[in-house]
Amino acid sequence: MRVLVIGGGGREHALVWKIVQSPLVHRVYCAPGNAGIAQCAECVAIRPTDLNALADFAETHNVGLTVVGPEAPLAAGIVDIFESRGLRIFGPSADPARIESSKAFARQLMRSAGIPCPEFWICDTPTEALDRIREYFAARGPEARIVIKADGLAAGKGVSVVQGEAAAQEAVHRIMSARVFGAAGDRIVVEECLHGEEASIMAVTDGKTVVPLLPSQDHKRACDNDQGPNTGGMGAYTPVPALPPPLLAEAIERILHPAIAAIYELGIPYQGVLYAGVMITDQGLQTIEFNCRFGDPETQVVLPLLQSDLVPLLLGAVDGTLEAVPVQWRDSAAVGVVAASGGYPGDYEVGKVIAGLDVASTLPDTLVFHSGTRQQGDQIVTDGGRVLTVVGVGATLLDAAARAYDGLGHIHFDRMHFRKDIAARALKLL
Repeated sequence: MRVLVIGGGGREHALVWKIVQSPLVHRVYCAPGNAGIAQCAECVAIRPTDLNALADFAETHNVGLTVVGPEAPLAAGIVDIFESRGLRIFGPSADPARIESSKAFARQLMRSAGIPCPEFWICDTPTEALDRIREYFAARGPEARIVIKADGLAAGKGVSVVQGEAAAQEAVHRIMSARVFGAAGDRIVVEECLHGEEASIMAVTDGKTVVPLLPSQDHKRACDNDQGPNTGGMGAYTPVPALPPPLLAEAIERILHPAIAAIYELGIPYQGVLYAGVMITDQGLQTIEFNCRFGDPETQVVLPLLQSDLVPLLLGAVDGTLEAVPVQWRDSAAVGVVAASGGYPGDYEVGKVIAGLDVASTLPDTLVFHSGTRQQGDQIVTDGGRVLTVVGVGATLLDAAARAYDGLGHIHFDRMHFRKDIAARALKLL
């Protein structure tokens, strides 16, 4: 079978790396891919949002399965287009993909399904948002923290967690008036700020059966000790000590299953990945967000621990036969650290030569997944904000972290930036 993976980041590199290992697959394409993906698959110069061109490619190249990485093509309806042509594709159609593309839709779904989540207010104008913020701080005090979310897709950067009314007002101004996220800020969601440990739970589903993957914890802030602006993710690890098996089972039962059932009742069955961002608070589990695709950088640490073949899992979701697919995991830990361009998530330069990839890639139990890279002559250079993820696998989180940072120590490019505390909170708990 031929497989097409859509996207060009670290998540897609991890997907390609795992898919090429399947005996069911004899050729893998990736559109558009990156310099790392090009070493194990055939890269195709088609943008992820050029939906008809991707469908044309899948038809003419007899692609048996297409796997969508990023959220933008899912929200734009790529699954609907492929299915209308009789092409097999992994991911939700545009309607249920609103669980990520609209924060308001997701919150309303949670409320109607009784899924635990923070108090929230959906605001269509700056005036309405400022009124809700004023009421919030009047009730909770001037030093309270609050969450301001752009309703639409903002590449993982549309969430502001701020302290004080003035900072909240500024966040509303940036999103709704300055429109730093464009049309994604036409509407915002104002939310109560929760406190606790966060975790990411990705699950593969065919609309009825839910197969959870290993939980992981992402690190969204740019700098150590969770300082600095939000990013697309600076690293991740699995397993998560703060989410032991009994609590994970509770999350699946109280969050994932009700969400899938609620979408099914709307007449828009969900197939693909449902990703729940949860928080473990003193009051119990709460749902931070839903995403409609594999996480990045969570996928880079979860897939190396999947012992069984990924492709039957993907096909089971598409064909509605997921209940019959066995899944096995390695009894190990994985830690992934993102190397980013200097200045990210703000302005950054590209075209910096990356040294040491050949050494890092040959270290035992160490994987290098490329994100923003491209081939330039006989060199690989930076081509994005998040450049690559170095993943270490070990018997414990301590072993895995040591391997990840050892591998990263061999890699260098001008103004390279990375967090030095990925998995540190988990190691303290242990």
